[in-house]
This record gives sequence, C-alpha cells and structure tokens, in this order.
Amino acid sequence: MMKQSKYQARMPNADGIIDYPAAEHQIWAELVERQLTLLPGRACDEYLKGLDTLALPTDRIPQLGEVDKVLQRTTGWQTAPVPALISFERFFELLASKRFPVATFIRTRQEFDYLQEPDIFHELFGHCPLLTNPAFAHFTHTYGKLGLASTPQQRVFLARLYWFTVEFGLVETEQGMRIYGGGILSSPGETHYALSQQPTINSMSVVDAMRTPYRIDIMQPIYYALTNINQLYDLAQLDLMALVTQAQQLGLFEPQFPSKQQVS
Repeated sequence: MMKQSKYQARMPNADGIIDYPAAEHQIWAELVERQLTLLPGRACDEYLKGLDTLALPTDRIPQLGEVDKVLQRTTGWQTAPVPALISFERFFELLASKRFPVATFIRTRQEFDYLQEPDIFHELFGHCPLLTNPAFAHFTHTYGKLGLASTPQQRVFLARLYWFTVEFGLVETEQGMRIYGGGILSSPGETHYALSQQPTINSMSVVDAMRTPYRIDIMQPIYYALTNINQLYDLAQLDLMALVTQAQQLGLFEPQFPSKQQVS
C-alpha cells in the first residue's frame, strides 16, 4: 500500500508546458537563492559544473523540456513528469530507460525548510546537475536496470545503496570532503550538517551501505564517502545483486538513531 501525498502534481498541457502560479515561482526563486549561497566549498566540482551546464532559471520553475535538452545532449537522459509519489516498480522502470522521475509540484511555504517527499526543487536542483556527469548517469542507469529485475525484498537493500549515494552521498576531494547527494544539496540544514563534526563519515562499502538503516525525517547520523565521483563507474561494474544477497545474510546494523515511537 503506497503512502498518499497531500501534494498534487501539476500536469503539462498538450505542448508539454506546465503553468505554475506566480507564488510557486517565487518559492522556487527563494529556494534557489538560499541554496546557491551554501554551495561554494561544500558541493563537489562535478555538481557545480552540472549546475552551470543546466543553467536553471533562478526566477521561475523550469519547464522539463528545457532540462531535457541539456541532459539528452550530455548523457542521453531526460526527465519524466510523475505524481508526488510513485511505486518502486515505476521508479526503477524510469531509471532503467534513462528517464529521471520529477514530481511536478513545489513545496508550500509552510514546508519551505523541509518536506519528506521529493518536489521539483529537490529533483531538478538537487539531482539533475549530476545527471550531466557520465559516471553518475551510468551508475543511476545501472541501478535502475537492476532494481527493475529485483524482488521486493532485494529492492529494500538496493534502496539503501541509493540513499547513501544518489541521495546522501559525499565524496573525498583534494580540497576536502564535498557533497554530491541531491538530498543534501537541496536541503540547507543538511548541507551545513553533513560537513560538520557531528555525523560519522565512512568510506564507501556497498555491503555496509546496504546494511545501514536510515530515517527520512532526521539528519543522517552516518554518511558514506566515495574516493572520487568516477568510483560510481566502479560500483556499477560490481555484481551488486550478489552484494545484496551478502547484505541480506549479514542483516542490518543497529540503528544509530531512536525509533519514531521513542521520539513521538
């Protein structure tokens, strides 16, 4: 049973254009302005290069066709407009065909700082810049194909790998630790927090990442860091499903956070 969203995605017209009200364009503009001030010295160079390549408008919500032209030219990807929440099956199906799902709504001002489900700001500003990077695009495509062919039990472990790479991944650079995960780069609080002294940062281990529990409604106590973005190529060449089996056999690590019941 899929969780229901209170948000309603806006549908494109016959020309593929989505008409957003002025108030929603203003929310986009404010989100972009705030996040752009945080990225220097925190976001990885590959993300910043992708952001420059995409040239997302700062004063209005982009049309997906604008983003698609750049993605198709750089890595052969494109976006796919989707409702607020989609099934695992649909998610993997889209990634396997090099289409990145984008929920075509933007958060309300009441949830300006944080919302649990991905909106168009999270998807376009957080993820799409790195989809111009060949290593990131190849890993995401491989992940989609594997997920599409997996069982529901295997997908739970694959989801943790996605969480600790595409959503909340860090990468070591000569200048220090940097962020590439879209879940961090679209969140001002997590952008500050991820590179602070508070979380534990482990070197990337696929099996360990698959065994690490997480909660979507808190700052992450643990992150996994790549040695460089091109390591995503190496991860995509591994027998990831064999590693899923290994992680299933070993079981999950103890959570480094309280359960929702304990904090409610």
